Amino acid sequence: MNTIEDIVKKLEELSNPEEIEGMARFGINPKNTYGIRMPVLKSIAKECEKSHKLAAELWEIDTRETKIIASLVDIPNDVTPLQMDNWANEFDYWEICDQCCINLFRKTEFAYDKIYEWTKNDKEFVKRAGFALIAVLAVHDKKTDNEIFENLLKLTKREACDNRNFVKKAVNWALRQIGKKNTYLNKKSIEIAIEIDNIDCKSAKWIAKDALRELKSEKVQKAIVKKEEKLKKSNLK
Repeated sequence: MNTIEDIVKKLEELSNPEEIEGMARFGINPKNTYGIRMPVLKSIAKECEKSHKLAAELWEIDTRETKIIASLVDIPNDVTPLQMDNWANEFDYWEICDQCCINLFRKTEFAYDKIYEWTKNDKEFVKRAGFALIAVLAVHDKKTDNEIFENLLKLTKREACDNRNFVKKAVNWALRQIGKKNTYLNKKSIEIAIEIDNIDCKSAKWIAKDALRELKSEKVQKAIVKKEEKLKKSNLK
């Protein structure tokens, strides 16, 4: 399935209007959508060849599903900073923002540059994209030094008083994911969260308390120890 026509035909066949109302309840824009769930979209994307040109064409169709598939079939090495900015400026709800960061943007060589640019941006979903990138890189980037992520923690404190719902949730997400990488970053994330909790604004209090509850939890502490033990054993082989 390598043509726009084939993909659109497939989406039309699988369209599920009953899902659209449910998606709206979770903050997903009900306009321009076929109401198709993510596992199905991933399955469709797997049937397509990776193609930068196809991704650009899919994005231009401007439906939820074609944009998400675009993020899945694009080639990271072909993505430019301008493309990332253009796509980010079109984000109008959290799902497309997060999917682009998870599926595509984190894999580009410009990901860390965009974090520093976008977390200062005034647009709600561009700023969210900056913090979403931090969160997904904290999970998937196994090679970057602790120092880089420690510096990124400063951004969560800087933007902690942005009370917009999808920004503060992304700031919290970034803080929590860095804090689950390893023992050192867990300690540093808890320290930053305590500093954020001392800021006199409502969103900062929420971000900090929610992060501290998770990062200090027995479940997370055990998971970090287990991860580090596994890594240590792997390095000894």
